[in-house]
Amino acid sequence: MQAAFETYFEALRGKKIAVLGLGVSNRPLVRLLLEYGCEVLGCDRTPREKLDQEVLDLEQAGCKLHVGDDYLEGVEAEVVFRTPGMHPGNPAIQALRDRGARITSEMEVFFEVCPCHLIGITGSDGKTTTTTLISEILKAGGKTVWLGGNIGAPLLPHCREMKAEDYAVVELSSFQLMDMQRSPEIAVVTNLAPNHLDVHKDMAEYVDAKKNIFRFQDANGKLILNADNDITAAFRGNGITEFFSRQNQAHVCERDGKIYRNGELILESRDILIPGTHNVENYMAAIAAVEGLVEDKAIVQVAKNFGGVEGRMEFVRTKNGVKFYNDSMASSPSRTICGLKCYREKVLLIAGGYDKHIPYEPVAPEICAHVKKLYLNGATAGLIREAVENCPDYDPKELEIKDCGVLENAIRAADADAVPGDVVLLSPASASFDQFKNFVERGRFFKKIVKEL
Repeated sequence: MQAAFETYFEALRGKKIAVLGLGVSNRPLVRLLLEYGCEVLGCDRTPREKLDQEVLDLEQAGCKLHVGDDYLEGVEAEVVFRTPGMHPGNPAIQALRDRGARITSEMEVFFEVCPCHLIGITGSDGKTTTTTLISEILKAGGKTVWLGGNIGAPLLPHCREMKAEDYAVVELSSFQLMDMQRSPEIAVVTNLAPNHLDVHKDMAEYVDAKKNIFRFQDANGKLILNADNDITAAFRGNGITEFFSRQNQAHVCERDGKIYRNGELILESRDILIPGTHNVENYMAAIAAVEGLVEDKAIVQVAKNFGGVEGRMEFVRTKNGVKFYNDSMASSPSRTICGLKCYREKVLLIAGGYDKHIPYEPVAPEICAHVKKLYLNGATAGLIREAVENCPDYDPKELEIKDCGVLENAIRAADADAVPGDVVLLSPASASFDQFKNFVERGRFFKKIVKEL
């Protein structure tokens, strides 16, 4: 039993607690609160008739449910845990704050009570892969690692199992960081580009939220930044600030196909199993983060054997000489650009999804350069088509565009058009929420249909 954890939850005993959002990250939290004798109100937009059994089980365990379209109305609580996707400035949350409620989140509490070393990773692109790489390298070096945050299982319930010498490696979204008052010992910002502008009021708010990953570090903290990204290159931490770069001299940099740290050769880029120059950047960020924690041979071991994260340039199958790849994690234009650059041949691209109100003009030239047929689906189909057709590089004789409505239609249309030697790539440049719960569900649906073809 960890002292900080026990102290925190004992202090909540008997209090009225509202948990806003009953998704994956908050369900274990509800069980913890019930375990410590709290009066828990679980609030979720999902209508009662559509609640899954796990939420109904929480009700049986003692959680009062307040669900449906009016789930934020009439909420009374002393402490409120908001779901990560809910803006802290939401009028309902502000009203609770004005009535004296303390607003927090599962991740903020984890940072408060975590008994082991904390490494946090954020960014617009590459954060899931970089988080996973850091975790894998530490494990290869003999460390006990707890992987979580925006990926994997919620970590808060596992605090009681953690030891001081362990490492918690945590991916952090801008939503999780927005009202965070603590920062990890080691913080990594992979890059920043327009993203999630459907929730953030503007780019400035998005960038400011990301800064919380290092804003509260002390002089002993370490911040790892991408020197090749204009936004992150301007950041500075309160302690040690180190950069990685593929273009310039930096603490960790790539020269002539080799990765150096502080002038010492660490790894040859060709030894990295997962393809793409963006993954070289992800490795450089990880190499900087694990410096002094494990021997360098752990980095080489992972580079030669790690096959990548599910949904990120994931090979699915070869059918009649056509290769299918799942890049469902590419939920922004910049991620899709990285994916397109991995292939020598022009691909059949499936794109489109939920509209996050971010511009598609940056991806248009890359689509024109790397795609021979484009299959659009979802809410952003028209926006992507418009960006491509308005691009000076667009040639309708070289690039055919098809509007397919939904993802399954796009998959089947690409399959019908593909010839031996083609690559069919799902890389949506959009979030998944118009048709799926998240990018994982979208990617698994893609794989299911592809395997059934």
